Amino acid sequence: MTVKYDKANKLLLTTGMLSGWFALIAQLYLMLLNNPIPALEALTRYISYFTILSNIMVALCCTMLLFNFYEKAERFYAQPKTLAAVTLYICVVGLIYNLILRFTWQPQGLQRLVDELLHSFIPALFLIYWLIFAPKHTLKWADAFPWLIYPLIYLIFILIRGAYTGFYPYPFVDVTAFGYPTVFQNSFYILIVFLGLSFLLIWVGKSIAKRQK
Repeated sequence: MTVKYDKANKLLLTTGMLSGWFALIAQLYLMLLNNPIPALEALTRYISYFTILSNIMVALCCTMLLFNFYEKAERFYAQPKTLAAVTLYICVVGLIYNLILRFTWQPQGLQRLVDELLHSFIPALFLIYWLIFAPKHTLKWADAFPWLIYPLIYLIFILIRGAYTGFYPYPFVDVTAFGYPTVFQNSFYILIVFLGLSFLLIWVGKSIAKRQK
């Protein structure tokens, strides 16, 4: 049972690592290939997407847990609250894309494959990993609030950058199209989603940890 458990653990981490880095590198390649803008601006836009940043977290997490590159880094990535936070961020990526953004464009070829990996396959895979293998015994309700720091910093970053460049990575934060009042309202709703999902994950984690005692 333990051998099968360990193999399944490593299989999910390996799949997450390989699919994650492949999708991230392929997406960067596609952005550099298809954008007539300077490479530095394309790279900056690349890391302006919450999807990209969250998938980088997942890929790093899978890599660190699989290979234990650095002891301190591995300990950080193995903490219950770290794994739950990464699960939260990548699940929000999947939910918002599939409920709101999927119908706004029709990617083809390699872009479609990368799109599905970043927004559907990897979020589902990491959620499954978290549900089955991630430690959850020390999760606290108060953990939900620090998890909002990253999306808040991200929001501030894209709004400040957008004010100077006119580029907003997502339509619901496009100040040029909707104005600040609507963007702030949209952002508030999304933060509520973050908070609600945070509490849901903590509740699920506590329930699983309780049954495993």
